[in-house]
Amino acid sequence: MSIDLTEDTITKEVQSTFDGCHDPRTRELFVELVRHLHDFARETRLTGDEWFTAMDFLERVGKITTLTRQEFVLLSDILGLSVLVDLINEHHGPHTTDSTLLGPFYVEGRPEAPNGADISGGVPGTPLFFTGRVLGPDGGPLSGVRVDTWHSDGEGHYDVQQEERLHGRPAMRALLTTDDDGRFWYRSIAPRFYPVPVDGPCGEIMRAAGRSAMRPEHLHFRLHADGYRPLITMLFRRDDPYLDQDAVFAVKRSLVVDFVHREPGTAPDGTEVGEPFQTVDWTFTLTPAGPERRP
Repeated sequence: MSIDLTEDTITKEVQSTFDGCHDPRTRELFVELVRHLHDFARETRLTGDEWFTAMDFLERVGKITTLTRQEFVLLSDILGLSVLVDLINEHHGPHTTDSTLLGPFYVEGRPEAPNGADISGGVPGTPLFFTGRVLGPDGGPLSGVRVDTWHSDGEGHYDVQQEERLHGRPAMRALLTTDDDGRFWYRSIAPRFYPVPVDGPCGEIMRAAGRSAMRPEHLHFRLHADGYRPLITMLFRRDDPYLDQDAVFAVKRSLVVDFVHREPGTAPDGTEVGEPFQTVDWTFTLTPAGPERRP
């Protein structure tokens, strides 16, 4: 290893320390990461105080991150990295449902629910009835597809943001399975637009930039089926006022849908509802699994 390194020689020296990587892809990623980090520091003439500020910021991102609050994921989201990675990798066919980012509120510990279940967890709000269907690229129904779904309540809060009020129980999230016709359906409550969490380090970025922290109203879905590529996506309310200023850049026109307002009466599942409610109906199309795509 060389000594007396200079601003112009240190980058190649650091890159060379990855020559012993057993995996070529690991070496490529770290070599390029070092190059871009060093170029950034040189181009911006990064000061020592700015470096300390950045290290302190990352430390605080780590400290506030928990199993139910993914501040590092949120940081990736608000910087557009999450959507960029999706755009690089998710090239489906012309009739496949578009993907988008996962978001920081997905959790593994969600309850399984039968079709038709009320997944609201008892949280009050405007009743919402969702009916969905999952198809293959040939238009045929896909049975046995595992469908994760989760969303906020009518005030824009997820269950993991209300653990004390909900006593730690999950709400407005479930894992369902499509039937022989590729259908799944559930009852819940209508979600609401909301700001991304701004009480942590990521909020400092939003305020410093003078950016809107708002996310338009949406429902999350994650679909898994043997022989098909997993799909992570969202459905956005068509008349939401924040469609064109999503803080995490996730809105796609193909994912904008109608949340239909209904007067009291018969819901899609045949139940009688004594108050106004909303319905959403959507068909998802999956892509067959193929070889892993590398750049």
